[in-house]
Amino acid sequence: MSSVKVKKDDLVEVIAGREKGRRGKVLTVKPQTGRIVVEKLNIVKKHQKPTQQARQGGIIEKENPIRIDNVKVVCPKCDKAVRVGKKKLEDGKNVRICKVCDEILDIV
Repeated sequence: MSSVKVKKDDLVEVIAGREKGRRGKVLTVKPQTGRIVVEKLNIVKKHQKPTQQARQGGIIEKENPIRIDNVKVVCPKCDKAVRVGKKKLEDGKNVRICKVCDEILDIV
């Protein structure tokens, strides 16, 4: 698996599939499987039996993972879904940058 350029709490936009064009915040990243869970996207209904932990059974809605290939990070400056690059600053720190406007997204 190549390096994952999406991190937890990033704002991402879906670029392919049923949820195309929608945005959401990343809840979890699973680099081993190449999937992420995005808040309020790819909702599925699960039929749950009552258990000791979940006393209330019924139909539960939850987020299913999406492939990392199907999302792009949204740049806060240009407000577009962009590719993410990495750059090393003069002081030796690595940062993630927006490939469109060259804005620093965060320090890696």
